[in-house]
Parts: sequence; C-alpha cells; structure tokens
Amino acid sequence: MKKAPLILLVAAALGGGWWWLTRPEAGDPDRLALYGNVDIRHVALAFDGSGRIEELGVEEGDPVSEGQVIGRLDTGTLELRVRQAEAQVEAARQNLLRLQNGERPEAIAQVRAQLASARATAARAEQDLTRAQRLRSSSSGAVSGQAVDHAQSEAAAANARVEELRAALDLAEAGARAEDIAEAEANLAAQQANLAQLEHEVDQGTLRAPVDAVVRSRLLEPGDQATPQRPVFSLAKTDPKWVRVYVNEPDLGRIRPGMAAQVLTDSHPDRPIAGTVGYISSVAEFTPKPVQTEDLRTSLVYEVRVVVEDGENVLRLGQPVTVHLAVGPGS
Repeated sequence: MKKAPLILLVAAALGGGWWWLTRPEAGDPDRLALYGNVDIRHVALAFDGSGRIEELGVEEGDPVSEGQVIGRLDTGTLELRVRQAEAQVEAARQNLLRLQNGERPEAIAQVRAQLASARATAARAEQDLTRAQRLRSSSSGAVSGQAVDHAQSEAAAANARVEELRAALDLAEAGARAEDIAEAEANLAAQQANLAQLEHEVDQGTLRAPVDAVVRSRLLEPGDQATPQRPVFSLAKTDPKWVRVYVNEPDLGRIRPGMAAQVLTDSHPDRPIAGTVGYISSVAEFTPKPVQTEDLRTSLVYEVRVVVEDGENVLRLGQPVTVHLAVGPGS
C-alpha cells in the first residue's frame, strides 16, 4: 500500500517529462508556439436612406454574400414621384424633337397655299384700285373719291397679308432658333437629372451586403424607422480572418512577415489551419515602466497578426488558438 503514492509520483514525473520534451518550443528549437485569439473585422450596416423598414431577409447567424439584398424600406411615395418624373422627361424629350425636326411638311404646304391665295387677292385688289383711279380721273365721274379710297385700303391690306404669310413661310422653312433648341435640351437634362435623383433615392431603400460575411446581430425590425445613423445589422467578415498573438522580445528576431504558420484550436487539435505572418508591431506592449533595466527588457512583448485561410469557416471571433511557426536558429 505504501508503494502506491510512489508509483503515482513516478508516473506524474514521467508524464511531465514527456510533455516537456514533446512540446514544440522545448523539443524542437526550430519551432515557436504562440498563443492568442481569433480576430474578425466587423461591419455596422445601415440604410443609405431614411424610412420605415418594410422587410428584413436574414437572421442572426445567416451567411450573406456580397451584393445580396437583405433589407428594404417602404418606398411607395418615392416610386410615385419617379413615375411623375418619367412623364416630365418624356414631355421634355418630345418638345425637343419638335424643335429639332421643325414644322411638318403639310404645315409648310398649307402656309404656301395661303400665301398664293393672298397674292391672288392682292393682285385683284390692285386691279380694282387701278380701275377706280382711272374712272375717277375720267370726266364721267362714275366713281366717287370715297370708292377710290376704299379700293386703296383693300389693296394695302391685301399686300400686308402677303408679307405676313411670306414671313410665316420663311420662319416655317428655317425651323426653330438655335437658342430655343438649346433651352429645350437644357430642360430635358434637368428633368433627367431629377429622375435620376429620385431613382437613386428609391435604390437607397434597398440594403445590400457589402462583403461576404455572417450576420452577428440584427439590431432593428420591420416597422422600425431607419436612418443612415442607425445600423440595422452587424456583420462579421468571413475573409480575412487573423489571429492576434504576442511574441516575447527575445523571439522577435526569429519571425518575419510572410512566414508560414499553423493554427490549432482546442476543438480540432488534429486539424491545423494554414496561415501567414502578416503584421509585426514595431511598438512594445505591457511595458512595466518607461525606463527599462536589462532584466526587464526581456519582459516586453510585441503584437503579431497571423492571417489565416479558414475556407471551412471553423474559427470564431475571440476563440483561443495556438500558432506554430517554423523558425530557424537565429533567423
């Protein structure tokens, strides 16, 4: 019975010795073990516009892909304004086309016919005036002075009508002025800009995932009033992921950016995840005091980020992990 405690002590000593010899940093001087936690970037996602939330399409824990629609606002009023703006754009476009194309050939032909009729009327009025003047000047006195004056007025009115229609024909054949066409073009551009703005406001009522991610939190619900300042979802990016570890000052010279790494978790110790050293801090942390003695300098640690390739999405935010680095002596 007295031998049992002794056997237990020997077994414990052997187990401890085996662990000491087989641990990477003790059994293999060319390997360095670092300990840290998984870190993931977050996105606080809000609507670009304001309004009442009509629909949210994902729940907490759901994966989302870049460009996926995950929420919508009630944009009924804006859509009615878009339809009104579309009608205004079409009216401005037709007005511009009318000015660019000029008068219809049928309208020009009608003015020409009216001009021909006016010329015939003016010619007849001139003939009546000439006849009245001749009769008035004869000794018979068959035409009074009043009749001559009337014939003269009729001839003047007929000639004026001819000039009016000639000017109308010239205007119809020349088409619209360049200034009028430019004004119509500017009006069309203004209507199109107004339509584009309204369509943009409608599009702001659609919430899309900016990156591939996982929904961490759903902060609002349908019926809530959304604004650009109120996040609707908190997203955790699935790529990149990295492990934040710390290295002692004596080991700082043994690692470098780009060095290959293996990341192990307690839940899957036999399934290492590949990684790469991506960042080594140039500033020491956990400094005991501003002025270091030679002994305390070895207590300094430096932050190192190891970027991992977690294709199977095994790692979780804050998860403790062990990072193994293959380092050469004095490298």
